[in-house]
Amino acid sequence: MSDALRELLAAAGIEARLGDALACYGALVLETNRSFNLTGAKTVDEIAAHLIDSLSVLPWIENDLVDVGSGAGFPAIPIAIASGIPIVAIESTRKKATFLERVLARFDLKGEVVSQRAETAAHRADLRERFSSATARAVSSAPTVAELVLPFVRIGGAAVLQRGSMDERERAALADAGLMLGAEVEREHALHGGRSIVVLRKIAPTPLRFPRRTGIPEKRPLCM
Repeated sequence: MSDALRELLAAAGIEARLGDALACYGALVLETNRSFNLTGAKTVDEIAAHLIDSLSVLPWIENDLVDVGSGAGFPAIPIAIASGIPIVAIESTRKKATFLERVLARFDLKGEVVSQRAETAAHRADLRERFSSATARAVSSAPTVAELVLPFVRIGGAAVLQRGSMDERERAALADAGLMLGAEVEREHALHGGRSIVVLRKIAPTPLRFPRRTGIPEKRPLCM
């Protein structure tokens, strides 16, 4: 598995040393996926695509990173491997959190895993408005993801959201929700396949009522 991943990563232009480490991590994901449902990616090609996609956010990551809903570790683990910055992975499923702890130790990465829901973790004094960068690959609406990640971001930092195609209604809702949460849309960077990276810059503290209690951000997205 590792050799096949190395070849796919090299074909994507990733230099050999980084490709070796990413391939080892990707192979570990595939191996672990046989024991329990760690990720929907089941093949070498699918894992390679996740690894490459994770690196696409690197230009907007600064100093440290919190990743919300980390799952198998995309994009936080590839970012940590590539950059060496410390990460905090927020993952409420205990089996997935344990896997992430193993990965941090195995690859000697700086960081920790918090096995809590984002709605709970974001109200902790040691995590709230602490981070320069935040990511989340959640499939929820953009305002929902913004509500879950922005409370972790310090003023001047950025939430970097990987999104599929957004219609104008969702785009407008994200802009309005961002302002409610203390941020503004700084840029939307188009990727292939209609996907994009949206950068939300934190300009003011997030009001303490956000994020709302567990499940509400998804059930009732802000401004939609």
